[in-house]
Amino acid sequence: MPLTSTPARLTLLALLSATTIYCFYKSRRLKKISLNPNPNKPKLFFISQTGTSKTLAHRLHNLLASNNLHFDLIDPQNYEPEDLFKEKLVIIIASTWEDGKPPQNAKFFANWLAESADDFRVGSLMLSECKFAVFGVGSRAYGETFNAVAKDFSRRLRDLGAKEVVGVGEGDVDGGELDGVFEEWSGRLARVLKGESVENGEVCGNGVVVIDESDDDEDDGGVESDIIDLEDIAGKGPSRRSLAVAQSNGKLNGENGKLNGQKEMVTPVIRASLEKQGYKIIGSHSGVKICRWTKSQLRGRGGCYKHSFYGIESHRCMEATPSLACANKCVFCWRHHTNPVGKSWQWKMDDPLEIVNSAIDLHTKMIKQMKGVPGVTLERLNEGLSPRHCALSLVGEPIMYPEINTLVDELHRRQISTFLVTNAQFPEKILMLKPVTQLYVSVDAATKESLKAIDRPLFGDFWERFIDSLKSLKEKQQRTVYRLTLVKGWNTEDLDAYFNLFSVGQPDFIEIKGVTYCGSSATSKLTMENVPWHSDVKAFSEAMALKSKGEYEVACEHVHSCCVLLAKTEKFKVDGQWFTWIDYDKFHDLVASGKPFDSKDYMAATPSWAVYGADEGGFDPDQSRYRKERHHKTNH
Repeated sequence: MPLTSTPARLTLLALLSATTIYCFYKSRRLKKISLNPNPNKPKLFFISQTGTSKTLAHRLHNLLASNNLHFDLIDPQNYEPEDLFKEKLVIIIASTWEDGKPPQNAKFFANWLAESADDFRVGSLMLSECKFAVFGVGSRAYGETFNAVAKDFSRRLRDLGAKEVVGVGEGDVDGGELDGVFEEWSGRLARVLKGESVENGEVCGNGVVVIDESDDDEDDGGVESDIIDLEDIAGKGPSRRSLAVAQSNGKLNGENGKLNGQKEMVTPVIRASLEKQGYKIIGSHSGVKICRWTKSQLRGRGGCYKHSFYGIESHRCMEATPSLACANKCVFCWRHHTNPVGKSWQWKMDDPLEIVNSAIDLHTKMIKQMKGVPGVTLERLNEGLSPRHCALSLVGEPIMYPEINTLVDELHRRQISTFLVTNAQFPEKILMLKPVTQLYVSVDAATKESLKAIDRPLFGDFWERFIDSLKSLKEKQQRTVYRLTLVKGWNTEDLDAYFNLFSVGQPDFIEIKGVTYCGSSATSKLTMENVPWHSDVKAFSEAMALKSKGEYEVACEHVHSCCVLLAKTEKFKVDGQWFTWIDYDKFHDLVASGKPFDSKDYMAATPSWAVYGADEGGFDPDQSRYRKERHHKTNH
């Protein structure tokens, strides 16, 4: 069928993706778009992994409906992409997921769009009758892949002839301004669709808009960005497009117009979310929260696994962090990704002494609230008001805090021991760290592929950083630990790969713990099916010990926490008895001396009830075991 040059030419498209698609093309020299109502109801797509984009799409749907602009709300996995050529108006709220790719519900939709745009047989008029707008939901911490899906959709749709009525909106879920940016973009869109205003164009009357595309940015392949970097415009004035974006977003190089490095880590939105979960926020980037095991031992109902393995007093343990930010977004994060993320320290920094003072003050206030609770004795309450341990593992990456050594020194000066956990992405920080009581590295997976899937790291060279972190751990003289979190169906089969990592860091201990299920979360695909039984954890631990050929043995267990401890036999098993506990007074004396010391200098004997295989299962017999009555509904 020959092509004609008339406005109503009919084109037969070639075979595309194993499907013959027939499209009607209509070329017009004047770029006019009718915004008046039409028989085909407009479509509002949500491309969502965690539910954020879907929630925003519902909000926009209601806003547009209140302006008498009615849309069908569509999940793209239930939509035939070939029907796009019929559409007159399309809005897409798109999340960017791993590696700058779209979520699962839009993979086919995105692939079809990309293949169509790249196929020369389709041409640039396929969607010439379609208008569109795209809003992206992503995290600026992922650098060049920030809102990559939204930008790609915008470019592909324009390549196919569709007309963009509002520039791509870019929401940052970790920047604390997502709601504000989306509200502004939605308002702009609603005004455009009502014919009140339009970007880079003018209203011609009767709901018709002429789009001026003469200023389109061709340097980046047509992908427009709402980000203005001061380095990019040094020595030249920003373009008209850039100025418009800066004015509309109300920010330039960082939120609230603050210079990079001066903004606060905890925005009002993040603060409200964390406080709702029970966190006490300290200053602009730190936090403290009372642990359920602290409450448990205050009531005489048993301590956590660290009490069984290392002899800490759970009711005198303060769980805190000087950095709520992290460089990973792990699938099993029990904070449901409400904390910020980042690859380097870029925020305002609080004084370490103020952080310690505030942490202790807030912690003791929470302890005081336990007064009068059944089982809490005055003796244990008074002990709890004087913390002797600090678990720097609450959330985030404490080692990112630039003054971490000063903070650790202050805790030690107050005779408070330190258990610090790092997520193995900052090897240079590990090397620079002063002695802590016990240093952990999270080993969440044993292969590059599984680590990427489980930790979802921000760094492109995450695997190299991970291995270098283990090597840095090997250089430390104090107690070191690999922390393995077993996720059934994800990383429980990698026995050989895990064993190969033992020699890299040569840790004193290896904690093997089943993943904790924290309820349903849109940010995680985990279910109770992914939680291993204690018998699974024991089997895994015994197999690892067997592979080590005596270098490590199974030393302790805490059945309630589904946790098992492997310890280096040569160091911590003396005359048949385990010495996994810590002499905390001796540790503080060693630190105060300023002389070199190692992990053997402050070890203490492990009680029989904490040893692997004991009848107590790691439960302290001096505590009272409490079993909650459960009344589950049964189907008859």
